[in-house]
Amino acid sequence: MRENLEFHSLDGTPLAAFLQTPDSGSGPFPAIVLSHGFGAVKEMALDQYADVFCEAGFACLVYDHRNTGSSGGALRGEIDPWQQISDMRDAITYVGSRSEVDADRIGLWGTSYSGGHSLVVAATDQRVKCVVSVVPTISGHQNTIRALTTVAHAAFLSEVNEERAARQRGDEPRMIPISVEGTGSYEWSKVAGLGTTYVNSCTLLSRANRSAYEPGSYIAAIAPTPLLMALMTHDTTCLTDVQLEAYSTAHEPKRLEMFPGGHYDPYTTQLTAVASASRDWFETYLGNKQ
Repeated sequence: MRENLEFHSLDGTPLAAFLQTPDSGSGPFPAIVLSHGFGAVKEMALDQYADVFCEAGFACLVYDHRNTGSSGGALRGEIDPWQQISDMRDAITYVGSRSEVDADRIGLWGTSYSGGHSLVVAATDQRVKCVVSVVPTISGHQNTIRALTTVAHAAFLSEVNEERAARQRGDEPRMIPISVEGTGSYEWSKVAGLGTTYVNSCTLLSRANRSAYEPGSYIAAIAPTPLLMALMTHDTTCLTDVQLEAYSTAHEPKRLEMFPGGHYDPYTTQLTAVASASRDWFETYLGNKQ
């Protein structure tokens, strides 16, 4: 059963979500909190992951980040990882308050940008009993500098400084595309975002926030919470080599699953495989008591 709803962050921002519970069995169910990457919305394949997890006996809370999708937030397109991390904790609080959910058995599933968030929250919030991080952001700095030439990176930093000054003067935020035509992100979102609330736009400072975000530094602190990292062999967006190096710093219990493809394949060609591996990890460590 799927219930469309909204819950509120600590500052009162409404976050659009759905809670999906198993069609069979009796609760309270173990629960999984799911959220998407940079600017993406819950209807872009996360509903399919929820179907797999619910079939296995888990309740799923799937939500849109603030300022995106159907969620509230006055500054549309402003993507702040630390604010999203706070909201992720609020999602845990909310789902744990539901009578259908066993608050002592809550897991996190995050992908891409929120794959990084899930690492931070799993390391710092003891309510998380199990975590799956799919093609996560590990180092925003590495992602940025390896995507740009030295000249382009210097120009980007200059633009950021100018934008900060403009916003301090009270100017409207400068908006930029999340992805441009010809990139893997654009081609995937053009199809996956069709008919959804997805908008290919974010503030310039969202890119600055991303370039300074280093969630991989938290990985060594996740244990003893069980960690599964699901990676693609050719991720040029969040960088497979950087992800593998970060995984090596994690402590047991941990597991690495590698799948053929690039950054967007977990939502398309590898969805079934990644969902199955995620489900198995949650079944092992959240303990379905049905």
